[in-house]
Amino acid sequence: MAENLPHNNYHSGFVAVIGRPNVGKSTLINMLLKQKIAAVSPRPQTTRRQQLGILTTEKAQIVFMDTPGFHSPRHKLGEKMVASALAAIEDADVLLLILDCSQPLNDEDELLIQRIKPFVLENQKSLVIALNKIDRVQAEDLKSVTDQIKDLFPQAKIIPISSIRGDNLDLLMEQLVEILPISEPLYPEEQLTDLSEREIAADLIREAALLILRDEVPHSIAVRVDQYQEKGEGAAVIFATIIVERESHKGIVIGANGNMIKRIGIQARQEIEAMSGRKVYLNLKVKVQKNWRKDENLLKWLGY
Repeated sequence: MAENLPHNNYHSGFVAVIGRPNVGKSTLINMLLKQKIAAVSPRPQTTRRQQLGILTTEKAQIVFMDTPGFHSPRHKLGEKMVASALAAIEDADVLLLILDCSQPLNDEDELLIQRIKPFVLENQKSLVIALNKIDRVQAEDLKSVTDQIKDLFPQAKIIPISSIRGDNLDLLMEQLVEILPISEPLYPEEQLTDLSEREIAADLIREAALLILRDEVPHSIAVRVDQYQEKGEGAAVIFATIIVERESHKGIVIGANGNMIKRIGIQARQEIEAMSGRKVYLNLKVKVQKNWRKDENLLKWLGY
């Protein structure tokens, strides 16, 4: 419990941040928390599991539920990701639907909209819609998208934002606080997420790989942190394994003379140090696990 926060007329609750892949859900949460807790990349499906981002202010505590991008799954991993997003919809007090207003609504948007419609139209859930990436659109195009969404959800609050530039994020926050339940804080004031540093480190290593590697490899990559050892108060030693599905992918990840895995390690280490506030010694290796995305036991071993 956050003992120093006023509890009279205090708002607190869970906000499910939902949308198709690459609409900017994790980027938005990192921006609102003013600290990077979630991996982001231009690759689809960077987020593979639900993660809480906990924002505590004098007036409210908003518990953002960052969810995997909603899509049509092709393997067991995809099925688990979609199930995680649907569970967040069930559990949340408020639904925050993120749409990329720089692109027309696609099949994944439409599928998600159909999934959430019953919750909204039957008044089970409040809905806020953030039209993200307004930095990429003209005013007339934004109006066209806004009108289209109003036809689908006449009662929803629609807010155009840019999670990169920060446009209208204060307005978005005010709207969410207004409709959250009156409640005392649900988590300690200083807590930012429910994941451990070890789990976030694995995501940041995978993020580095997604940003650096070729197009044919990233979707088949997973990361397992084998050891996370603290060295005093100011440092940590991390041993991690990058999992791929094919021997050919292993060679790509390692690169000529180990150059590729070295680049991944340098970038990941810098991100982990920024996240944890400590010096990090990172040791990476690569292992082949064929068809791990379709193997229930391997998915559990990897934490999915």
